[in-house]
Amino acid sequence: MTEAASTAPHWARQKERGSFVLMKITAVIARRLGRRVLSPLLHVIVLYFFASSRRGRAAIREYQTRLATWSGRPELQPTTRRVFGQFMAFAECLLDRLDVWNGTLRLEQVDMRDPHGVRQQLLASQHEGRGQILVCTHLGNLDVCRAMAELGEQVPLNVLVHNQHVSQFNRLLGEAGEHRMRLIQVTELDTALMMDLAQRIDRGEWLAIAGDRVPLHGERCVTVDFLGHPAPFPQGPWLMAGLLRCPVNLICCLKVDGRYRIELEPYLAAPAWARGKRDEAIQSWVAGYAQRLAAQCLEAPQQWFNFYPYWQTPHVENKDAR
Repeated sequence: MTEAASTAPHWARQKERGSFVLMKITAVIARRLGRRVLSPLLHVIVLYFFASSRRGRAAIREYQTRLATWSGRPELQPTTRRVFGQFMAFAECLLDRLDVWNGTLRLEQVDMRDPHGVRQQLLASQHEGRGQILVCTHLGNLDVCRAMAELGEQVPLNVLVHNQHVSQFNRLLGEAGEHRMRLIQVTELDTALMMDLAQRIDRGEWLAIAGDRVPLHGERCVTVDFLGHPAPFPQGPWLMAGLLRCPVNLICCLKVDGRYRIELEPYLAAPAWARGKRDEAIQSWVAGYAQRLAAQCLEAPQQWFNFYPYWQTPHVENKDAR
C-alpha cells in the first residue's frame, strides 16, 4: 500500500459545472418532447463542456490510449471524435439516470447476466440470512442497478456514496425519485459507521459501494496494475468486507446495443486475513478487481466516466490536520 502524496486535486473536491436551471430545462425537454428533439441541444451543451474542460479531455485521452495499448486494439486509440464521443456517452448516461428514477426505464427492459444466482441471494436475504456487499464501478450506469433494486425488486439496498460534489444533479435526481434510496454519506470508515453497517448486514440488508475511486479521507490506498500502469484504488470496500466477514459480489451495468445489461458475479465468499497479513490480502483482492474492471472496459470502451487523471494518485485530506 502507498501513501497518497500527489498534489493533484481530489476527484471529490472538483466543483460541479453547469447550473441547476440548465439541468432542469434539459430534463424537462427530454421528458416532455423526447430524446430525439433534445439531441441537437444536447450536442451543443456537451460541446461547450468538451471545449472548456482541458483536464477532462486529457483524462479521457489517457484512458483511451492505455486501453488501446493494453488490449492490443489500435482502433481504440484516441481521436478528437472518440474523446468527444465519451463526453456524449456520459451526457446520455445522465439522461438515462433521469429516465430510471422517473420510472420510464422498467425492470423488464433491462437484461440480467447472473449465472451464479446472486440476485436470488439478494432477494432471499430480506427474509433470512445475513446481507452481503456489492462492489460497483463508475463504468456504465450504476443508477440502473440501484433503481431496479429499489423500485423494481424493493430490496433493502444501502448505497455508500461520496456525492456532495454533485449537489445540483443530486437535487434533480431527488425530484425524480432518488430520495427513496438508502444513501449513506461516507467520508471515512469510523467505528460508529462500522457498527451501523454491521447491524444492517445482520438484518439481511445489502451494502453497495464503489471500488474504483480513492476516498476523500483515509490517506492510504492500494496501488495495483490497471490497463498496464499502476493506479490507486480504495482499500475501504475490502477492509469493510474483511471486518464485517460477509461475502463480496461485483456488479456492473453496461449499455450494449442500446439496451442495459446488469452483470452480477460472486467475488469473495469469505473475506478474511491471517494475523499480520491484512495488507497482502487487500492488495490481492484489489488486483483481482482491477483485472475484472479492465476486461469490462473492453465490453463498453466509451462508458468509462472518470474525468480526472485516474493513474495519478490524488491528494487527499489529512483528517488529523483539520
